[in-house]
Amino acid sequence: MTDFSPMLQPDLGQPARFIDVVHPDQFDGWLNGQPARVRSLLAAQKIIGKPGNRAILPGDGPDEWSALLICDEPESSPWRIASQGEILPEGTYRLRSGAVGATGLGWLLAQHRFDRYRKDDTPGGPRILLTSEPARIEETVRLAAAVAKVRDLVNTGASDMGPGELEAEAAALATRHGASMAVTRGDALAQGYPMIETVGQAASRDRAPRLIELEWGDPKHPRLAIIGKGVCFDSGGLDIKPSSGMRLMKKDMGGAAHALALADLIMAQRLKVRLHMLVPAVENAIAGNAFRPGDILRTRAGLTVENTNTDAEGRLILGDTLTRASEDKPDLIIDFATLTGAARVALGPDLPATFANDDALAESLLAAGAAVHDPLWRLPLWDGYDEMLKSDIADMVNAPDGGFAGSVTAALFLRRFVPKNTPWIHLDTFAWRPTAKPARPKGGEALGLRAVWAMLKQRYS
Repeated sequence: MTDFSPMLQPDLGQPARFIDVVHPDQFDGWLNGQPARVRSLLAAQKIIGKPGNRAILPGDGPDEWSALLICDEPESSPWRIASQGEILPEGTYRLRSGAVGATGLGWLLAQHRFDRYRKDDTPGGPRILLTSEPARIEETVRLAAAVAKVRDLVNTGASDMGPGELEAEAAALATRHGASMAVTRGDALAQGYPMIETVGQAASRDRAPRLIELEWGDPKHPRLAIIGKGVCFDSGGLDIKPSSGMRLMKKDMGGAAHALALADLIMAQRLKVRLHMLVPAVENAIAGNAFRPGDILRTRAGLTVENTNTDAEGRLILGDTLTRASEDKPDLIIDFATLTGAARVALGPDLPATFANDDALAESLLAAGAAVHDPLWRLPLWDGYDEMLKSDIADMVNAPDGGFAGSVTAALFLRRFVPKNTPWIHLDTFAWRPTAKPARPKGGEALGLRAVWAMLKQRYS
């Protein structure tokens, strides 16, 4: 795990190289104020003030230089100087003007490396950014660590990230923060959480299904339930995925990764909540005892589900988990899940489909996401589509025929397991970045984590 703590330090006047961040609209005026040698150098490099232009500028002495970045992103964007954090050599830097603020996060994440399976070949040591806002350093480092934790967990191959490994991650959190932890498996799981057991029953014994629960905080504080879908690998079951669809299914525990990282933030910041984190951890495997299309599944809530698609397994394990979370009458339930391809077709990889049963709650979450540049997009819990979940022989199906409104009907399925008077948010997130951007490499990604964290701080601070 990357240690971010040395990379953001208080500015005490120590020697440092400057970073000039210039908006394209201000480039001509800035350029006119530079010495002739700087103007000549930039002309030779064809630096014309386009966003993304970068250059090293000579100083007065032989060892003096500074960095130039042309950037049209607002100062509130964490990604504003992220490219500099990636390419500059080791050393100490400060912004020529303006506060570090939110940009510190991108500076840190630009130096994150997932090196479990290969040596990090990045030369040199850390790039240190000085800030005049020392009070923000600790939380920025924690937030960077939370994002990196999601990335690392999702990037880990499924052979090294099964239900047992998710349990170990939760146990480490419990030890670090003095939380209590309970794990339900075996006969107790089959009796109490039949859908979780059914989805995971075909996996090998060492990857047996389980429900992981962690509790922390003052019981007098509002109860907050955080749920993360933990399908450690999704073959599709007997409705098997094609190879192209299975290629990235190590990331189907991305919801669990988000829940674990968010729980760590909540406990580290000592948010005034009674935290209840729940992760149903399974592998959707294929064997002689795999559940089948047409099976009728029992649920913890007492409802019956006609299984129409074994590849719609995430909503099944979440149904039992939502029922468990609701039993303690929480003030709020939030679930993260890499749930539907339909959400990606509708919104692409960057925007988690966001569902909420309370308009004011949804608005506060969307506003928080916009403020921290972690965008979300709300989709409707459209009552008119609820009839798509009808079954001829059970209380409902898990996946309607036809494929219309796939992310909406999945959310409506989950809603069946949430009491009407309990505020609830469901994030259908991709947890993956298909193309790299500065400080955001291709691979596992935290999408929606920072938005939810910002909203929770406002709600419970």
